[in-house]
Amino acid sequence: MRKSLLLILIVILVVLYSSLFVVNEGQRGIILRFGKVVRDDENKPLVYAPGLHLKVPFIESVKMLDARIQTMDNQADRFVTKEKKDLIIDSYIKWRISDFSRYYLATGGGDVLQAEVLLKRKFSDRLRSEIGRLDIKDIVTDSRGKLMEDVREALNTGSVDDAGSEADNAIANAAARVARETNGKQPEVNPNSMAALGIEVIDVRIKQINLPAEVSDAIYNRMRAEREAVALRYISQGREEAEKLRATADYEVTRTLAEAERQGRITRGEGDAVAAKLFADAFSQDPDFFAFIRSLKAYENSFKNGQDVMVLRPDSDFFKYMKSPNGNAAAK
Repeated sequence: MRKSLLLILIVILVVLYSSLFVVNEGQRGIILRFGKVVRDDENKPLVYAPGLHLKVPFIESVKMLDARIQTMDNQADRFVTKEKKDLIIDSYIKWRISDFSRYYLATGGGDVLQAEVLLKRKFSDRLRSEIGRLDIKDIVTDSRGKLMEDVREALNTGSVDDAGSEADNAIANAAARVARETNGKQPEVNPNSMAALGIEVIDVRIKQINLPAEVSDAIYNRMRAEREAVALRYISQGREEAEKLRATADYEVTRTLAEAERQGRITRGEGDAVAAKLFADAFSQDPDFFAFIRSLKAYENSFKNGQDVMVLRPDSDFFKYMKSPNGNAAAK
């Protein structure tokens, strides 16, 4: 009897344990009954918020969906700018599930990989379109923030420019499948947007922008040539300024020397005039004494060397003071 009660108690506990399930914070739960989604009166999947819930044991199972913000890294890809220049852009996307029932139906049972594949293709098409409208300068400057905002807005709301692309066709097919399964009772959404998959794009960012290897060398060579041209222009300007300064300096030197020579000549002339005046004044006071002194000075300069030979006429005035102390030429 006791064993039967114990067995019944164990069965009750197992059934009770199988009937309870917990949805953790950051998750949402969807009930599956015999592998099919349990729906509400509007034929939409029932979504369970975080907390403790009940389900029919052994018949129903729970599919957990991640409600947190997801980060998807995109492989670096080649994009063409407005200038027909190639860029290698590395980026990432932050997204989360905004409509769990739609997300579950559109992705074939909440398949994250399928959702990310569609999101990646949609993002690549949208980014390629936006990059094609800008040149390299706009992409690498402050316009990049506006570019990312436009891409995020286009992913969330849809864009006519992308209609007909492969990614949009896949998303539109998923949206049509959701409409069929819910008998059209889901809110209308743009089939060109990620909202058709129940996804909201929180943010998109460009991590790195590089030039292709075959383009980098050409650009670097052009930049080097431009810098060399600028350097040569500065060198030429420097040489021109140096020549101007050198010419100015030479002019100032020549002008200063000429002015000094002029002043020297003026001063020398004034000195000669003063000396001549002094000599004239002295000569006028005693002409004989002045002539005597001049003759003595001439004798001194003429007979410095005993080997000197002078050929003069005997009656030359040069020897007049030797012939007579008073310089009388008639003296014998």
